[in-house]
Amino acid sequence: MAISTITDEKRFWDALKKAHGRLPKGAKWTLAVASTDGTRAVNIIVHDSIDAVRTFFDDYAGSAARTEYLQADAANAVGLAR
Repeated sequence: MAISTITDEKRFWDALKKAHGRLPKGAKWTLAVASTDGTRAVNIIVHDSIDAVRTFFDDYAGSAARTEYLQADAANAVGLAR
């Protein structure tokens, strides 16, 4: 999970559009949402390596946002498991 504080909204989203077509092998981008004011974004990218996601994401959007990377586990999410 990549949580970004966006410093340049247009460059950030333009960069993500370019990045989406160039995901690392085996990665899957499942979600990208932004706050209503456009200053924060959450991207869920599924991959075996958080380091590979960090490198990939920073190469594209690093200059337009400060991003924190977290490993997420949907099985432990409240209200999602059935």
